[in-house]
Parts: sequence; C-alpha cells; structure tokens
Amino acid sequence: MKFSSKVHRPIAVLGICLISVFGLSACGKAAVTDTVIPTVSDKAGVAPTVSMPTGRAPTTLVTKDIFVGNGAAAVSSSTVTAQYFLESWKDGKVIQSSWDQGPATFPLSGVIPGWQQGIPGMKVGGRRLLIVPPELGYGANGAGPIGPNETLIFVVDLVAVK
Repeated sequence: MKFSSKVHRPIAVLGICLISVFGLSACGKAAVTDTVIPTVSDKAGVAPTVSMPTGRAPTTLVTKDIFVGNGAAAVSSSTVTAQYFLESWKDGKVIQSSWDQGPATFPLSGVIPGWQQGIPGMKVGGRRLLIVPPELGYGANGAGPIGPNETLIFVVDLVAVK
C-alpha cells in the first residue's frame, strides 16, 4: 500500500490496521469469511427465536445487545437472575433453555468465562446475544450435553441484578 507523504503519512507511521471479530489475513486486507452471526428475535418477555448460524464459528467472544434494558447494570461481582437460551453453533440444536422452567439465579463469578466477560454492563430488562468460543466455555472436555470444543450461542434476558 502506497501513501502520499503529506496527507496519509500519520496513518502510515502509525501502521493502523483494522481488526474485526473475524480476523484479518493481512493489514488492510479483510479475511474472506463465511461466518453469519445468527439473528435473534426482539420481543421482550417471550422466549427468543434464533436463526441457524452458518459458516465458521467466531474464535473470540461476540456480544450483541438485541435490546438494551433500563434497569441496573450487572458488574463482575453481581448475582444475576436471567432467562437464557443455549444452542450449539455446530448444528443449531437447542442444548438448554430456562424458558421451560423459569429464570435462573447465580453469581457471575461462578459461571463460564464467556458469561463473566459478556454479561457485565448489561442492564436489567435487556436481551444480549453471546457467542462463546470453546476457550471461554467448556473447552476440550465439554460438559454434559455440551460437546468438546463446542462454540455456544446464548441469548440472555437479564431479569434482576444484586
């Protein structure tokens, strides 16, 4: 890439590269990716519907607010009450959903790193999509119905924060 010495020199000196969730093949050239992040329904108080993800799973944590709440915000030391939906990136199968039995309450310090990093800042009344790579989920061993090296798709509705 050639830069004009007057107009673009600061950019060339700083060597700025764009970085996306999906990575780059080289500075200034976006990697070709076939990743399609699932869409999530935005109707509050109703179990979410999630489209089938396609392509390669993201290798870093992805968070996306579907809608932002207006209540208290969670922090890393919070105990949260949440409705959640969990499916596998690999095959789109639903693994678990609290919508069947009611919200769950737990300290953020006691859950997978993907939640510990992805929930703080979320406000009560909001819905957030978390795509959790294996390293921030259950890793190479998996757990129960979650297979080894599974990328997980969570949709979290935050009900309360303490």
